[in-house]
Amino acid sequence: MKRGIMSSNLFLFPILFSFAFLSSPVLSASDLILAKVDRRIDLTSQIVRITTSLKVQNTGSDVVSEILLSFPENQTSNLAYLKAALGEGKGKAKPSSGVGLPVEVVHLKDVPPALTIYSVSLPKGLGKGDILTLDVLAVFTHSLQPFPEKINQADIQLLLFQESARYLSPYAVKVQSLTVKLPDARIESYTKLGNAKLQGSELKYGPYENLPPFSYLPIVVHFENNQPFAVAKELVREIEISHWGNIQITEHYSIIHAGAQSKGEFSRLDYQTRQFLRGASAFRRLVAKLPPRAHSVYYRDEIGNISTSSLWGDSKKTELEIEPRYPMFGGWKTAFTIGYGLPLRDFLFGSDGKRFLNISFGAPISELVIDTLFVKVVLPEGSKDISVSVPFPVKQSQETKLSHLDIVGRPVVVLEKNNVVPEHNEHFQVYYKFNSLSMLREPLMLISGFLFLFVACIVYTHADISISKSSASYLAKLQWDEVQATIQQVHGIIGRCLTAHDKLEASLHDLSRTGDTQACKATRKSVDSSLKELSKELKQPLAILQSSPQAAQILPKVEELVTKERELQDKLLVKHSTIVDAYEKKAGREIENRIASQQQKITALRREIDDLMDLIDEI
Repeated sequence: MKRGIMSSNLFLFPILFSFAFLSSPVLSASDLILAKVDRRIDLTSQIVRITTSLKVQNTGSDVVSEILLSFPENQTSNLAYLKAALGEGKGKAKPSSGVGLPVEVVHLKDVPPALTIYSVSLPKGLGKGDILTLDVLAVFTHSLQPFPEKINQADIQLLLFQESARYLSPYAVKVQSLTVKLPDARIESYTKLGNAKLQGSELKYGPYENLPPFSYLPIVVHFENNQPFAVAKELVREIEISHWGNIQITEHYSIIHAGAQSKGEFSRLDYQTRQFLRGASAFRRLVAKLPPRAHSVYYRDEIGNISTSSLWGDSKKTELEIEPRYPMFGGWKTAFTIGYGLPLRDFLFGSDGKRFLNISFGAPISELVIDTLFVKVVLPEGSKDISVSVPFPVKQSQETKLSHLDIVGRPVVVLEKNNVVPEHNEHFQVYYKFNSLSMLREPLMLISGFLFLFVACIVYTHADISISKSSASYLAKLQWDEVQATIQQVHGIIGRCLTAHDKLEASLHDLSRTGDTQACKATRKSVDSSLKELSKELKQPLAILQSSPQAAQILPKVEELVTKERELQDKLLVKHSTIVDAYEKKAGREIENRIASQQQKITALRREIDDLMDLIDEI
């Protein structure tokens, strides 16, 4: 069943190319031939790297200035990096360290839409009979298909890779060979052609001789690969320059395991006891290779600092080993932030009156695929005449960032690129002009701020900033303060009156207990004297309130309070006289009936007085 699915997926490839290529005489009628082609495909990680060594010969009479490379549509959509350089002429496929030649997409007449043609411009025309070696490196992402697509925790990860055993080229090929490098000697299956050989972890096809243009022979390799399939769906890399000697780099990662999706439940016990058997497809750590003099390194996420990391380095390199909070199985996601500082003098230089930053473009994490990368270079405030030099195409824009002690904000150069691989980790340059005197802006702002603060404190302590005693607001404030004091005085007098009332009530309780009318009369005489004195004291504050316009709002409540208190006083005195007379006439049994109505009125008056006093307190 599995082999049938693989075969049906690939059956369309020969049909797809046969008619299109045979009907393209413009491409096939070329004076160039490929005398020898050596291809090497590296499948040891999630990134597919195809290194091709082309020995090109001009058999025509005209000078040729470009060489065409062709890729099928399914590969072009995943092509992340393409580099062509002149080789050493040994005919062995290996990554070239030479200077890359200009490469661009060309649209030729009668080219089928399922084929993309790239043109490599030669630095010197290739004359009749001349031969050169061209090394081509093509890097692809998302080209390895998990098969099966979902696996359990204990399963290994198996992948499918589809290619052509013959080199797809618009030129005729005399001799061609293919080597596929696998991560392990274990392989589930592969397309077995007559000259296919499996030697250890390398699968070899060929050599093939005398191939016509656009030869295509599909092959499929089904193999085990448990390497980390870490893909950053988005990475925001911010590089902030400070001319005071530091470059601060902050990287925000949003990572997913893009391999075979995990199904079923996750067992922490099985994973801890047998990690390499019960979690072979998961990755536990990533390694970030930082510049050699990186300092102040941190690693955190939304929760806080993550302590499961280690840092070591020497004079040549600094490595940060990152371990997420949990193992990453297929389809699982995580987000974290890495930050570190770099010495300014190692990356900022001067040339022709300009300063320029020379720093690497991509992420420091090994073998990381980035779907979308944003590189933001934050320049010092006041920078102008900004220009950028990047060795590959990127989207470029500018924005402004406001930070501490900024006035107009700092210019930010934003570089955006999709489908980024480690090969993009090349140096780029940001040029700008900056006046050195602008560095004094922030210190002068701080000095000026503190100076202003000290002067303000001196002025405040020595200046008379009180309100004028002749102003209307000051006089109104004095009047209102007088009203408040008077109300407090009235409040206190009424409180003392209520205390005298309580003393009169207490004498009646003692009378009911002891029957001593003489003691009760003595208390009555003392209370009468106190109430008369309080009544005299109350006249002056009432007169002040009645004459003050500020008391117009509260005066009715105060007058009502005084009236209620006097009414309560009268009721209590009548009650007291009634009870004492009853005790003197030996008629104590009739007392309750005679004072019942009076007691109800006394209780209601006391409640109203309490409410009025609370209301006056609120006002």
